[in-house]
Amino acid sequence: MRFSDSPPDTDLPKGVRDFLPLKAAKVEYLQQQLQQVYRSWGFRPVITPQLEFLDVLERGLLGDGLRERTFRFDDRQSGRMLAFPPDMTPQIARIAATRMSELPLPLRLCYNGRVLRHTEQQAGKDRDIFQSGVELIGLDSPEADAELIAMAVEALTAVGAQDFTIDIGQVEFFRGVMDGLPLGAHLAEQVADAVLRKDSSELTVLLQASELPDNTCEEILALPRLYGGREVLERAEKSVSNPRSRKALDGLAQVLDVLDVYGVLDHVTIDLGELRGLNYHTGVTFQGFLSGVGQTVCSGGRYNNLTQKYAFSAPATGFTFSLLHLLFALDKVLDERVVPSCDLLIFSTGTSLRAAQSLACQLRKQGYSVARDILDRTQEEALNYARQMNYRYMAVVAGQGQDIEMISLADGKQKTVSWEQLDQQHVVL
Repeated sequence: MRFSDSPPDTDLPKGVRDFLPLKAAKVEYLQQQLQQVYRSWGFRPVITPQLEFLDVLERGLLGDGLRERTFRFDDRQSGRMLAFPPDMTPQIARIAATRMSELPLPLRLCYNGRVLRHTEQQAGKDRDIFQSGVELIGLDSPEADAELIAMAVEALTAVGAQDFTIDIGQVEFFRGVMDGLPLGAHLAEQVADAVLRKDSSELTVLLQASELPDNTCEEILALPRLYGGREVLERAEKSVSNPRSRKALDGLAQVLDVLDVYGVLDHVTIDLGELRGLNYHTGVTFQGFLSGVGQTVCSGGRYNNLTQKYAFSAPATGFTFSLLHLLFALDKVLDERVVPSCDLLIFSTGTSLRAAQSLACQLRKQGYSVARDILDRTQEEALNYARQMNYRYMAVVAGQGQDIEMISLADGKQKTVSWEQLDQQHVVL
């Protein structure tokens, strides 16, 4: 049945999309699995608003050009500028600083939500972003950093990921190498960008123009190569002499010790040339990658300076999953885990509908998902509908007291169920 043969123009803005039942069920599954992991580690959910005052929100927008990517508009009621948050971490920082500041630390908070960001007009760039993550506020220790990384590994396993890695960086190591060097701001940015891209050739050219001492150039040139397993720490220690970098390495070694206890080191790599978030992270950083997928599915790290933007000084670390990146990476895996099906469609052959309605009520009380086939159509038409809409069974009800015929949509097999069995909850689909 079609209610309209000429639908109106239904184009969506670039960067947003509809999610039909299968995709929506997969997103919901990812959220549920992640939240289950968060709860098992003692994290409690918070729900953030989708509108904030721009001046309040901007205090916590650090890095990634988030200020420029924020949707903003006038509020007719207050006369102030409003904004759709482009990231949830600043919102959690504000909540912790203003609504939970009297509670004892640490705070373990988790969330699921959506944010909006301006993006370039390029294919594949999302403006409507689904985030799920945790923030651990009030602890500044290697064990806290390790806890978040171990959680990320457990979360990826819970959603069905198998071949994945967590790349761990330490921005303080890089800052120790660069601290006090006579480089202008622009050249320093170019050096950091070349290190991030692991472009040793460009890095060599930049350093040749810098007139830095040879030993300092060697320290910087070593950064793109400091990637791999735990042996990277030994190579890094030999390549630097400044106390700031050495302290960062000591902390990173302690993180790895804890991760060894958690049994997740097989998923971990060290990358001391990983500088994403250099302008707002304050220690250990990490990113999650799935094999064959170029985009990160999660990212996190320490950000000890964020809550003080809201007049509450507390160390913090956290991570965020991009649910859409996870969905893209695990789409086929989720096909085996998620089926957007309903348990039962009830079809009535009798003139009285009370028996069918009563059956629906009883089965719902037993925990089944049940829909009544209210349309006036034949049993075969109802069966075709049930198949197309992924029902597991169709129940054919003739009348109160008469046996109910259960038809499996998977294989067409039939069985009869008595009302007595139903009353005693002996019906197992």
